[in-house]
Amino acid sequence: MKPYRIDAVSLFPKAFDSLLELGVIGRALRQGIAELNVYNPRDFTKDSYHKVDDEPYGGGVGMILKPEPFFEAFESIPMITNRRVLMMTPQGRQLSQDDLWRWSKKYDQLIFICGQYEGFDERIRNLADEEISLGDFVLTGGEIPSMAIMNAVVRLLPGVVGSAESLLEESHSELLLEYPHYTRPQKFREFGVPKVLLSGDHDAISKWRQRQREVRTKQRRPELYEQW
Repeated sequence: MKPYRIDAVSLFPKAFDSLLELGVIGRALRQGIAELNVYNPRDFTKDSYHKVDDEPYGGGVGMILKPEPFFEAFESIPMITNRRVLMMTPQGRQLSQDDLWRWSKKYDQLIFICGQYEGFDERIRNLADEEISLGDFVLTGGEIPSMAIMNAVVRLLPGVVGSAESLLEESHSELLLEYPHYTRPQKFREFGVPKVLLSGDHDAISKWRQRQREVRTKQRRPELYEQW
């Protein structure tokens, strides 16, 4: 089976090196379950200074990323028919767990366009199928949110996480947060383990865990609980 292809257009390719050392994600990349390729727009510039930004028309603060090197970097990527192109921007729609499942199951290639400085020339947005944000805050560039999504998508691919069932029970599956977990020792300082988890009654444990998911979501994320 061909690896799940991930490509990024970024001015800082080395930022993605850390993914190769990151637990099960790094192992998935090393084992060929997924592959990661990064394209630097500076490599597609025509001038001796490798200039990728310029002053905004109409004036204003900051520098704007030029369209030519980004388009050429993007167009150099080997394209799989079944692909999705994501632009990381604070103006985008907020990421959800449903997005991650959709991208991991429905597509064979994800392409990330990472911005820097004051922002993109508006014409670069034409390359994207979806504009995505991690939340209502601003980072210095799109590399960190891109890596967060890469991490979250790759772990959903078959063979990456040991138990596929565990993926269905974690936070944000079915909109609910995950239930509490306990392990040995049974008694730690003044903290114990709920008796139901020691009972061996799997039906009672399942009901307790579901109830904990509901209670925890209602207390911590009431907006998710209302959606549920």
